[in-house]
Amino acid sequence: MSDLSNSPNLPAETTWLRAARNLGPAFSKRAAKWDENREYCWENIDDLTDAGLMGMSIPLAHGGQGASFLAVVDVVEEIARHCTLSARIVVEANMGGISAVMAYGTEEQKKLCASYVLNGDKPAICITEPGAGSAATEMTTVAQKVPGGYRLSGVKHWITGGGVSKLHLVFARVLDEDGVNLGIGGFLLLHDPQADLSCPGFEVIGRERTMGLCGMPEAELRFTDVMIADDMVISPPSGFSRGFADLMTAYNSQRVGAGTIALGIAAGAVDHAIRYLKEREQFGRPLAEFQGLQWMLAEMDAKVHASRLMLREAAQTLCGKGFPDMHMAARAKMFASESAISVVNDALQMFGARGYGAQEPLERMYRDVRMFTIGGGTAQILKTQVAGGLLGIKVPQTRDGYVKLAEGAAK
Repeated sequence: MSDLSNSPNLPAETTWLRAARNLGPAFSKRAAKWDENREYCWENIDDLTDAGLMGMSIPLAHGGQGASFLAVVDVVEEIARHCTLSARIVVEANMGGISAVMAYGTEEQKKLCASYVLNGDKPAICITEPGAGSAATEMTTVAQKVPGGYRLSGVKHWITGGGVSKLHLVFARVLDEDGVNLGIGGFLLLHDPQADLSCPGFEVIGRERTMGLCGMPEAELRFTDVMIADDMVISPPSGFSRGFADLMTAYNSQRVGAGTIALGIAAGAVDHAIRYLKEREQFGRPLAEFQGLQWMLAEMDAKVHASRLMLREAAQTLCGKGFPDMHMAARAKMFASESAISVVNDALQMFGARGYGAQEPLERMYRDVRMFTIGGGTAQILKTQVAGGLLGIKVPQTRDGYVKLAEGAAK
């Protein structure tokens, strides 16, 4: 691995970043084990917790370290160079669901969720359903008001960490006592059988066998008349009618985090490529002396650096409740994820047949990086968001929406 610690392209070292770099060698050695065994990386989580990287963004008042999203991004990139699975956990423990709770939750909810994350739990964000992926607002999971709380029923799919996470943020369509649709809300659910904290009616009914990130469960969850107490409802100021939009602003930070994982994988691939070009000889000279490969490496470096700048810029553009700007987050994730696939692909090509085999980490990195143009908002959905922002319009996706847009333009 090349020593890039003094590169002007990398962020200045913080205590958190130094801790992440110290964990890198051990995480690199273990990464193949989690992948081959499809095993959750509990050992790495212990290390991350001890290093203060789980929940580092949680405010000081709730036991965290008050780290900025920019500081988290720097840590995620470093960890993703070595272990994608661990980087994914760091994102979920500092951005997305936990940041939504910290922005919109009650003091009791913040204290409760912080205690789980700071002790190594990766919150599970439960949005996607079998029939509602990119069209999240078409979810059919419902939470109906009953005395003392809400009765939650439905199925969620592709839930990252389902089956290992204790803390869940479940999005559901809210119905009042009479069954009237009030909008979409967020509900906190705790399920920890080892601590005798079971949740009657909650089941893990399946796990996908994924192409990459094999140690991370992608689960199908069923909720059958699960009781959620009133004090476990996340209530943004705008209420259920607009609350989903408020809660989804927290997803902008998660998207920046997901894009940064892709960036870290790509940066790691460049490290491996540099190492191999120097050590491998063909035709009596190192591969590093072949101009064609030099040009490939230069283009890879440019894509990595551009991605890093866009993601760090997005991480610093805090809006509203302190989340990254939606346009910048979408643009950064879109570019970084697509660029990372290209970079890892070119690095693998430089290794030839060796890169295609499991003796080098690029085979695993290639499978891992492929999901980041899909999860957390597909590249196509993000491009639609970016275009809508540039045009100053909300680009509809439904057939009726396009008709209404055309009718409005005609008027």
